[in-house]
Amino acid sequence: MNKNSHKVSIKLHQPGLVHYQAAWDFQKSLFEEILNQKKSNITPQMHLILLEHPHVYTLGKNGDPGNALFNDVLLKKIEAELYHIERGGDITYHGYGQLVGYPILDLEQLNLGIKGYINLLESALINTVAEYGIVATQATDAIGVWIDAGKPSARKIAAIGVKSSRYVTMHGFALNVTTDLNYFNYINPCGFVDRGVTSIEKETGLRPTLDEVSALFIKHFSELTNCDVR
Repeated sequence: MNKNSHKVSIKLHQPGLVHYQAAWDFQKSLFEEILNQKKSNITPQMHLILLEHPHVYTLGKNGDPGNALFNDVLLKKIEAELYHIERGGDITYHGYGQLVGYPILDLEQLNLGIKGYINLLESALINTVAEYGIVATQATDAIGVWIDAGKPSARKIAAIGVKSSRYVTMHGFALNVTTDLNYFNYINPCGFVDRGVTSIEKETGLRPTLDEVSALFIKHFSELTNCDVR
């Protein structure tokens, strides 16, 4: 956690519904900008992007293509795309009704290592869903945010997959809010065949807007990083 006497600022971007390629390009531009600033001993501006994607699957650099249970014909039928990307983790889904977050951060400014950063993301998401009465936790054997972790009924409500270089991060998390969970049937989510997925809507019957959930996440993320996010 940042221990400076003044709060470090994180610039907030909320562009709404964005095609995956455009968001990926934007992430990479901010990521490279921070790396270059660090090389020049300039304190970089950090960023938090919160948005929504049309139907898309992303496969991490070490992911197993066998966890994609679709072919090109089916992919077209369900109006989705597939991207091979540079984050860690296996295959996951992004789509309508899902809050996707891409923190582009300099972890050295926050006095965090990569494990501490992932733990912070998980904690911020756990605190966010708790606002809706959902009891979620971390899992001992898997990254992400889970309900009934360690039980046969274990189900993931938020996935996390990040890339880090020189303590600069990109990619991030996906929180299922009112997501169509049927799209997870076309993959083994994050490589798991024995665990389910869920959403705020499925757990509670509520249909909060992404703007509402974003505001809650920003609050908890700001508190845990001790940063001014705006």
